[in-house]
Amino acid sequence: MQLTRNFKLSEFDCKSGCDMPESVLMEVKKLANQLQIIRDFIQQPIYINSGYRCAEHNAKIGGAHKIVNGKRVETSKHVLGQAADMRVDNVSPSDLYEAIENLIKFNHIFEGGLGVYQTFTHYDIKLTRSRWDNR
Repeated sequence: MQLTRNFKLSEFDCKSGCDMPESVLMEVKKLANQLQIIRDFIQQPIYINSGYRCAEHNAKIGGAHKIVNGKRVETSKHVLGQAADMRVDNVSPSDLYEAIENLIKFNHIFEGGLGVYQTFTHYDIKLTRSRWDNR
């Protein structure tokens, strides 16, 4: 299924092979629209390393979580279909981070979570601002 001019649903599928819930699909569509704006701005393909993750896959790879009453609770926006870890050929994760930050600054895309890692950049469409550097 084509979500935007340059993004297909399959790019956001969980690596476990599980089915994506309908509620997650709605969020992935919102995310893809934001990523399309980023792609149009940088004028280069964006490769999604990780989009939607079911809770089991998120736990397996050590995704964001907290412990509540001795039980693991997933806090990763990937579990909701609201996050993407991405890379762009010949663009460093830091440069992609800065491009996204500028789009946010000028209200072209949603404020949300933005993180930079050694090999990828994370962007999510949660309702609160957060920034991190995990290089």
